[in-house]
Amino acid sequence: MRVAAIWFPDWPVQAARLDADDVLPEPVAVVAQHRIKVCSRQARSRGLRRGMLLRHAQALVPELTVVEDNPDRDGRMFAALAAGFDDVASSVEVVRPGLVVVDLAAAAKFHGGEDIAVEMLIDAAARRGIDAFAGAADELATAIVATRSSALVPKGESAQFLAAQPLRVLLAEVALAADAETVKALGQLGLATLGDIANVPATAMSTRFGARGTYIHRIARAAADRRVAPELPVADLAVAITPEDPIERVDAAAFAARALAASLHERLKEAGKVCLRLKVTAELGSGERVERVWRTREGLSESATADRVRWQLDGWLTGGGAGQITSLILEPLELAQPEVVGELWADGTTTDEARRVVERVQSQLGIDAVVQPTLVGGRGVAERIELVPYGESVNEPQAAPWPGAIPSPLPARLGGGIEHPSSKVLLIDATAKPVGVTAEVLLTSAPYALGWGDKRYLVTGWAGPWPVDEGWWAGVANRVARLQVVGTRENGSEPCGWLLMWTRQRWRVEAVYG
Repeated sequence: MRVAAIWFPDWPVQAARLDADDVLPEPVAVVAQHRIKVCSRQARSRGLRRGMLLRHAQALVPELTVVEDNPDRDGRMFAALAAGFDDVASSVEVVRPGLVVVDLAAAAKFHGGEDIAVEMLIDAAARRGIDAFAGAADELATAIVATRSSALVPKGESAQFLAAQPLRVLLAEVALAADAETVKALGQLGLATLGDIANVPATAMSTRFGARGTYIHRIARAAADRRVAPELPVADLAVAITPEDPIERVDAAAFAARALAASLHERLKEAGKVCLRLKVTAELGSGERVERVWRTREGLSESATADRVRWQLDGWLTGGGAGQITSLILEPLELAQPEVVGELWADGTTTDEARRVVERVQSQLGIDAVVQPTLVGGRGVAERIELVPYGESVNEPQAAPWPGAIPSPLPARLGGGIEHPSSKVLLIDATAKPVGVTAEVLLTSAPYALGWGDKRYLVTGWAGPWPVDEGWWAGVANRVARLQVVGTRENGSEPCGWLLMWTRQRWRVEAVYG
């Protein structure tokens, strides 16, 4: 098997440029939630990076052209662009907007060689201001990695090519679906290249890192992969719609996409499956049929299915010269079992089902009606938790220093706050004198026992205190100190841990461990 991958770097920027008829002045950045999501090559040369705050970016580059993130625009523009590949290859699969894979063996046989076929694919994507890079290999994942260096890996040499690739290439492309925490852990263990990973025994990798590690190991050793857009034997779950009036407008296409997506997911739910690869087929007024295959890393939700169908129809109607669409067919090409349910005593609800319920609530009450906690930078516990609307992408916490920050592991439970009456706690030493904190941020004596409400504990360990000066920049300075304490009841019960805060000359419980 031979696979070619065509990668369009910084696709959201390129899509915005196409949508604006290539009149966006450089440098350009696509922004989401006041941070740079993607920026152009010229912007990076000026010091801009993904994740940078917009105000910092504009301070560095005042003339920066800012474009709001628009996934619909990205998908719509790419659907129209991908139509050009159909003239070169028969098996074309859209992995995500900005990345396609092609059955290179068939295309090379038809056009007279791999080099010729790859060159024709690049030419098919040629547009003013659009950059594209191609890679080829025996496996789909290797071909995607090869696009980063525009490498055409000879047949049978994928393992040698991957052996020299740095570990970070696994995270450079989201379509590879490599778990970031696992990749980080592998790097901390001294594995610097994919060759290092391939040399680790498969059993050792699976034992230590489970399915995520096994998946990365398969990529690193160039394990055999699936073919591009294969017709896998699946149950006949296709759905179709033939509108009374041919579809000519984008709004009519969007309505048809939603209706057909809902119908498809009813069938999938009855069959107990989720769709990983979807074929969208349209029959035109001229009698011609056009089709496109879309693939995702996880099961398509109803809204995600509708989005992809809408993007594709919009691309055909506005950019592909399709004319009238007389019939529309959605056919799942690859199915999988839904996410595995957890414990036997759980209620049977999967994350996929929960996500669908949340999406319905948000559609009725607004995007801010359902929030999820996310980890941010900070010194204490409560300030490190930020609530964001469910489903919104979350930026990685900034790796800035936080003097006085509580070391990991963080407490598992927050209390009612340090102002709550039940947060008061008494910490004494071996002579029954209260333990306090001096001006030099030292304990007045070693903790011996702790009293919280009507419960008494013997202190078995403690760490700190860590001082924090807060609010001085706003004229309301508040100096506090935090202390980690572990204790047990006199009856020898399981140990308990607390995070205490020294404020206004007394101790209060801020959070509880375990």
